[in-house]
Amino acid sequence: MVAAQNKALIVGISGQDGAYLARLLADKGYAVAGTSRDADMSEFRNLRQIGVRDRVALHSMDLGDFRSVLQVIERTEPTEIYNLAGQSSVALSFDQPIETFESLTVGTLNLLEAIRFRRKPVRLYNACSSECFGDTGNGAADELTPFHPLSPYATAKAAAHWAIANYRDGYGLWACSGILFNHESPLRPERFVTRKIVAAARRIANGSDEHLRLGTLSIVRDWGWAPEYVDAMWRMMQRDTPRDYVVATGVSCSLEDFVREVFSALDLDWTKYVTIDTSLARPLDPKASRGNPARAESELGWRAQCTMPALARRLVETA
Repeated sequence: MVAAQNKALIVGISGQDGAYLARLLADKGYAVAGTSRDADMSEFRNLRQIGVRDRVALHSMDLGDFRSVLQVIERTEPTEIYNLAGQSSVALSFDQPIETFESLTVGTLNLLEAIRFRRKPVRLYNACSSECFGDTGNGAADELTPFHPLSPYATAKAAAHWAIANYRDGYGLWACSGILFNHESPLRPERFVTRKIVAAARRIANGSDEHLRLGTLSIVRDWGWAPEYVDAMWRMMQRDTPRDYVVATGVSCSLEDFVREVFSALDLDWTKYVTIDTSLARPLDPKASRGNPARAESELGWRAQCTMPALARRLVETA
């Protein structure tokens, strides 16, 4: 008897993580479907860039509309749903707090309610964020560290995280959250600081006389390689019992360290090309964000292989 094929629905497949996850699951033999608000109009540039566009089925879905969510789930009959959708920019969330909150919380609730309504076995992964912890200081956050969000984005992610926990405990749904620390790749748009730095450094190396303007260099982050992080997502979904996991490299460095490594990879002295512009700083921004991925390593067998400075150099090479 042939086992039924696993079917995955990736909500928010057009983003960085959605594209890498689609490739990973397709390589594992899944039938992969993905959603966008308007699949007919979307270019799905990331899927094309990594050669996976023709290996997935694409559907239009408004995550804020329960009926739309239910219809797509009924149509695709997934065994696993990965919720990666919603407004993903911390900086933009200060300008659009209501839109950010609605896109991250209402969408998650609609997925949970659709699963509860259908009463069919399906597993749900929710993309949480290290931003929920706020400033971790000199310590490293793990799954028991209290949340202290410092942005509308982080507040919304925290609310979605607790909705997942509530439906898991209160309704018995198989649902988990991955609390992911910063993870980067060439698929990130330039509004993310790592891509902004790499793009500017490459232009300068090619002869541009510009200066790179940054709001601060002192923040400390745990940066990882995105293709490794989607593997952690998949591993979470293979457990018999749902549980939340911190996903991080466990190695933190300052933004100045990152800048230095990027410019060094291009044989440039970063101090000649970087200008601090305090107007670019966020109203609130964690000074330090450090993660402890011990649970992921011990229970999932997952460990990050790419840390800074290898990450910075990889981004320069693949930009």
